[in-house]
Amino acid sequence: MIALKITNIKQFMGKFLAGEAFDTFLLEEASISTYNTFTIDGRQNRSFYTLEEWDDKEIRPYEFTTWQKIKPICFDLIKGKRTPTAFHFVLHLIPDYTTSILQQGDTNVTADQVKAFVLNVKYDGTVLTLITGTAFHTFLMDKTPDALWDKAVMQFLTKQQISYDLE
Repeated sequence: MIALKITNIKQFMGKFLAGEAFDTFLLEEASISTYNTFTIDGRQNRSFYTLEEWDDKEIRPYEFTTWQKIKPICFDLIKGKRTPTAFHFVLHLIPDYTTSILQQGDTNVTADQVKAFVLNVKYDGTVLTLITGTAFHTFLMDKTPDALWDKAVMQFLTKQQISYDLE
């Protein structure tokens, strides 16, 4: 787990909310504080779907909603003349990419052992920080996936030309 301080918040927010850079993520949860505090549960709502839709992996391939689908709503809550007082997003890398992250290092951990590669996006009114995390289905002694995820996030930010400082 690492914490990365974003050095150009405006640039980051443009890529996060208006660009496609983070479209390979799912939203677990969001909290946005402006004139109210808005909370979004990214889990898909079972009662909204028919039984057939719920079981159709093309309609509902993941437990959580894609960032691509939910970001316009978040953008609408954040945009305006005033900066939010705070926000927090918990994102998961889309599971389809887990194997490629694990293949970047020497580990016996398999994709089915990894519950999620997590990226927390936190803004406290002045500082925007990204915090990485890894969730497993069971306890594992091998911390290689954590290090691989940390490295992948830093490479991703560099590729997206998002400047940061390692905290």
